[in-house]
Amino acid sequence: MMTDSVSSAEIMDKGINCLIDNLGSVEAEYFISTLLREKGDYTKWRQKYFADIDETAFYEATAKYGKANPL
Repeated sequence: MMTDSVSSAEIMDKGINCLIDNLGSVEAEYFISTLLREKGDYTKWRQKYFADIDETAFYEATAKYGKANPL
């Protein structure tokens, strides 16, 4: 959960570390460069991406991820 006390630098640091941990440094850089290069709206793309996912399957996947990755 984002709070007012979290700085932009902290969010950027957490985000890049998450990308590197999950994708590796090369693919993380590729992901970032793709986002910067594309002229599309990332939020709309994510909404379209999740529109076709069954609500129950989505809930189960997020619950599984939450158990495997507690805060």
